[in-house]
Amino acid sequence: YCTMLLGCMGAEVIKVEASEGGDLFRPLLDSSIFISVNFNKRSMTVNLRTGEGRTILSKLVRDADVFVESFRPGVVEKLGFSYEVASKLNPRIVYCSISGFGQSGPYREYPSYDPVIQAMCGLMMRTGEAGRPPVRVGSPVIDFGTGLLAAYGIMLCLLVRERTGVGQRIDASLFD
Repeated sequence: YCTMLLGCMGAEVIKVEASEGGDLFRPLLDSSIFISVNFNKRSMTVNLRTGEGRTILSKLVRDADVFVESFRPGVVEKLGFSYEVASKLNPRIVYCSISGFGQSGPYREYPSYDPVIQAMCGLMMRTGEAGRPPVRVGSPVIDFGTGLLAAYGIMLCLLVRERTGVGQRIDASLFD
């Protein structure tokens, strides 16, 4: 959602899909979920475990204004594209990590999705009917809110970068 918003603002977004079959949401519900947040992006599948894949991503990072990743903490580092690596390739890069629980802290290793965070933050306790189990909010409000705040943070970092010439790192988490 974050990169969809940036694309709606005019950014050229290249989505690098790391799995062989591409984004896991591509086949679901006749691709409607995938299309709803990827309509303004170009996509490519790259195997980041190979030298060729890392070379391709390195070239993209060198020319990019923004790098957004949404792996569990530590995964992108193992693939060789930590903030430290990306900022050496491109000191002006704005690097945004989006994860369930942030890049540090006791839950950092846990994968997460919108319904998990809805339950953990108490949102589900506010929905449904009295005397019945909690109910998930139908819309992925946590995903949308996090994406919106990440896009806002990216825009602010781009503004600061225009003034200072230096990029920054953003840590956006669904739980926050």
